[in-house]
Amino acid sequence: MIPAGTPVVVTTVDALSSHESPGRPFKTKLASDLKAGGKTVLPAGTVILGVVENSRSAMVKTTTNRLTVNLRSVSMNGREVPIKTTGPLGPDTLSALTPRQKITGVSAGKSVLPRGTNLEFVLAEPLNL
Repeated sequence: MIPAGTPVVVTTVDALSSHESPGRPFKTKLASDLKAGGKTVLPAGTVILGVVENSRSAMVKTTTNRLTVNLRSVSMNGREVPIKTTGPLGPDTLSALTPRQKITGVSAGKSVLPRGTNLEFVLAEPLNL
C-alpha cells in the first residue's frame, strides 16, 4: 500500500490544452520510482492514465481558459488500478506560469501543457496494488 499524501510525479506523454473536452483521457509515465516503506512499488516509466476534468474552449466568451487534470489509473500487469489524486503542482508547470495562473490553476488565454511536462500530484487516498 502507498499511503495518502504521497507525491506522484509524472511526465506527460500527450500534449494538453484548455481546448480539450472534459473526460478526455491522456497518458503519462511515472517520472521516478514510487516508493513506500523504502521499497520501490512502481518503477519509473510506469504508465499512469489521466483525465481532463474541466476545461474552457476558446469558443467560450471569457478572459480565462481553465484546464483541470487529474490522474485516473495506473497500468499494472495488463490491468488498470484506480488512483485518486489531487493536483497537479509541479516544478515544470509552476515555473512556466504567471502569478495569475499560479493562483487560478492553469488558466489565462490558451493553456498548454506540452508533451514532456512534469506534473506533481498527491495521492488523495491510499493506493492498494
